[in-house]
Amino acid sequence: MGASATPGLIDFHVHIGNLFRNRFPHAPLTAHQLVDRMNRLGIDIGVLLPCESPEAAPGYFLTEQALEARDLYPERLIAFCCVDPRMPGFTEQIDLFVTRCDCRGFGEHINSLAFDDKRNKTIYARCDEYGLPLVFEINRDYCWDDTRLSRLEGCLQEFPNVKFVGHGPGFWAAISGDYDAQGGYPTGPVTPGGPIDRLLAEYDNLYADISAHSGYNALTRDPEFTLGFVERHWRKMLFGTDIMGHSWHNLHAEWLAALPVSEEIRASIAHLTARYLLDLPQSTGSPPGHVRT
Repeated sequence: MGASATPGLIDFHVHIGNLFRNRFPHAPLTAHQLVDRMNRLGIDIGVLLPCESPEAAPGYFLTEQALEARDLYPERLIAFCCVDPRMPGFTEQIDLFVTRCDCRGFGEHINSLAFDDKRNKTIYARCDEYGLPLVFEINRDYCWDDTRLSRLEGCLQEFPNVKFVGHGPGFWAAISGDYDAQGGYPTGPVTPGGPIDRLLAEYDNLYADISAHSGYNALTRDPEFTLGFVERHWRKMLFGTDIMGHSWHNLHAEWLAALPVSEEIRASIAHLTARYLLDLPQSTGSPPGHVRT
């Protein structure tokens, strides 16, 4: 697959390491291989999201590994931290990773607790204190919520300084008004009035990560609806791939390059909103991420 036609991409959702431990001796994806793939896709910066909860994947990608990879490619990779709230001392770990190791956010946040479980809310409180972006995944069995995403909404209200970045089957299936809280990858026309459509419009601190099959499926199942959705929420959308292994073929860069929108909208999704959330210099224009139409 050739380089993307959209310059300056920031991939907000990247993994490396031995996440496919169940396929031993499957070789882990290395930082060198990741950056080589970024070069081929035209991706300037990748955001490394550790996975430290057993529900996240068959293997683990530790925060320490993300930091080691970032230090190999400090101009190309940014490290987030992630801890499991069922482990002892997890708040102190967040403090350490943010204040001493320059982790720029939290995630990928996946566990079998309810989205607003008190242990998860302790994480949100720490991220609120630091004003961090937090990438989370919602599905039927982890960080779970109801059909209206009311647990997520309550946390958006309680922790206004957290930039919540939504992802996953249970988040993106909620693009449709007939969302049943089961997640998955629904097909066919989108019913207007979906929870994430409303929440993105009403809460400045909610963003949408388009990565993985969940994001791609939601944004391609009903192209006519998608154009309206993008017009409403382009300042809140973030390009991502969710790469986890070798030679993954994802279509997100091609989708963004072919999207029939203005270059302002394309650039916002590609990198400008990510730059705002990560507190990076804006290459063009002004920070779009906090502005709503």
